[in-house]
Amino acid sequence: MTNPSRLRTRTLTCALLVAGIPSCPTPALAQNATVAPQQPAISKGTEVAAPQGKAIAIAKPRAKSKRHNRVHAAPVRAQPRDTRTRVGAANAAARVEPDRTSWLNAIQQFPYADGALYQIYLAPGQVTDIALQEGEELVGPGPVAAGDTVRWIIGDTSSGQGVTRRVHILVKPTRPDLVTNLVINTDRRTYHLELRATPVTYMAGVSWTYPQDQLIALRSATAAAERAAPVSAGIEVAALNFRYRIDGDRAPWRPVRAFDDGRQAYIEFPEGIATAEMPPVFVLGADGGAELVNYRVQGRYMVIDRLFDAAELRLGTKKTQQRVTIRREDVRRRRGS
Repeated sequence: MTNPSRLRTRTLTCALLVAGIPSCPTPALAQNATVAPQQPAISKGTEVAAPQGKAIAIAKPRAKSKRHNRVHAAPVRAQPRDTRTRVGAANAAARVEPDRTSWLNAIQQFPYADGALYQIYLAPGQVTDIALQEGEELVGPGPVAAGDTVRWIIGDTSSGQGVTRRVHILVKPTRPDLVTNLVINTDRRTYHLELRATPVTYMAGVSWTYPQDQLIALRSATAAAERAAPVSAGIEVAALNFRYRIDGDRAPWRPVRAFDDGRQAYIEFPEGIATAEMPPVFVLGADGGAELVNYRVQGRYMVIDRLFDAAELRLGTKKTQQRVTIRREDVRRRRGS
C-alpha cells in the first residue's frame, strides 16, 4: 500500500516541474528533494547563469521557412536535328533518272534544270560519252571535278568546229561497285551528275535539251517578227519610198531610216530602243509651224497614218533638248523641176 506522504511529495514535485523545474524526481528521491525557489521566466535569447558560473545562451528557434509555390515552365523540347535525313531527302528529290521516252537511239537526253542531280550508269570496260551543248565551253581551273579520281578514268575531247564545236566528257569506271559524283562547269551553266558503276549495264551517251534556251529563242523570233511586221504586213515592197533625209543631233534614239508606202510613213529606230524612249513627232508646215501628230509603235517602228514633207522629233527640256529632222527629198525635186 502506497504511503500517502509519498504521494503528496510526488504530486508537489510534478507541480514544480510545471512551474519550470526541468525534471521530475523519481519517487525514490522525492523524499529528500529540496524545493528550489521558483526562477523567473526566461525570455528567448537571454543568458542565464550556469551552475559553474559560466554564461550560456539559449538558442533562438529557427524561423519556419516560407514555402513558395514556384511555377516551373515545361522544358521546350528541341526539334530533332537529323541533318543526314534532311540532306538525303533533298538529294533524293533532286535526282533525275533516265527516262524511257527520252532516248535518241543510244543517247539519253535529259531536260536541263539548274540544281538537278542526273543519274548516269556505267560499266567497266565501257566508255560513256557526256556531250555538252554546241558552242558550250569548259571554264575555270579544273572545270571537270570528280569525287573519286583514282578509280574512275575521266577525260575530255571535242567534235565539230566553229559554232558547231561540241565538248565531250568521257568517263569509265575501273570496278563495278563504284559510286561517285561529277561536277562540270561551263561558260553557260553547271552540271551535277551521280556516276554509278554496274557489272554490265551502261549508258553509251548522255546529252541535254535546254527548254529555257528554246523559250528565249522563241521570244527572240517573236520579237523579230513583230519588228518586221510594219514592213511586211500588207505592204508592197515595190511601192515603198525611201527618199527621206535625216539630220540633227546624234541622240541615242536617232532614227535609222524613214520611208512610206504612199499612205503611211514609217520611222525605224535602233535595235533595243524602248517605247518610253521614243520622242514625240511634230509635222512641220510650210510656214515653219509645228503640229504634234499621233502615231503608234510596232516593234521598233513608229507608224504615222499620214504622209509629211518634213517632221521633227524632240526629246528633253529646253536646255538639254535634242532634235532630229526628217525631210522627204522627192518634194524638193518636184518643186525644183
